[in-house]
Amino acid sequence: MKHSFVDEYSGINSFVHRLDPRTKLLCSLAFILAVVLTPADTWRAFAAYLLIMLALILLSRLPIGYVLKRSLVILPFVIMVVVFVPFFRQGQVVVSYDIGAWHLAVTYEGLSVLVNVIIKSWLSILCLIVLSSSTRFEELLHGMYRLQVPHVFVQITSFMYRYVFVLTDQAMRMQMARDSRNFGLNRRNIFKTLGNMIGMLFLRSYERAERIYAAMLSRGYSGDIVVVKPLKFRLPDAYFALSLCMLLVFPAILWW
Repeated sequence: MKHSFVDEYSGINSFVHRLDPRTKLLCSLAFILAVVLTPADTWRAFAAYLLIMLALILLSRLPIGYVLKRSLVILPFVIMVVVFVPFFRQGQVVVSYDIGAWHLAVTYEGLSVLVNVIIKSWLSILCLIVLSSSTRFEELLHGMYRLQVPHVFVQITSFMYRYVFVLTDQAMRMQMARDSRNFGLNRRNIFKTLGNMIGMLFLRSYERAERIYAAMLSRGYSGDIVVVKPLKFRLPDAYFALSLCMLLVFPAILWW
């Protein structure tokens, strides 16, 4: 399956797209670890990481606007988590506020932590977007399976990806049926109807899962992922992994 909000550009023919999913998974993990472990005050290293990501985006032929737009959509959720850090971090006060009995002070150290978390999160999000946009989701799952990621986790993720759209379609049909029956604006009726819809959706999902599992068992399902096209680690994968590791070592030199 292919969906515009998950792997819209996974069918592009580029060097990054042709790499083995295991190579891309391990390289993405290495990049994120390098970004997270970089000290907060090494801005040159973060600039180098950004250049690496821009090079990968160009190498994968992904639209830069598309990648930046998706990263900016996710970034506000990160900001919501760390927005209060400058108020509770001890250090030199930049500005302070008195709100009733509360005294809030913004410190330089807190602002530094805030900016550091935002930059690291944004770079990591860019890496994950390139990974998901250059690899079909089922290939990612197969790569995770071959890398000995717990099979239960891979199977659950696979089923979720396959059937979340079925459940969404079912919920939309139930909503359409509700609206066609003159759904009132009374608050009590709203909550009662929504509760009935959620309960019915759960029952239908449970029954569907039972039917799907019985159908899978009747077709020889044993808990393993069976694929038609096996994964192959080739020479370009080794070159790419080695080159990326060397590029990640270069920002580490800038720390000192």
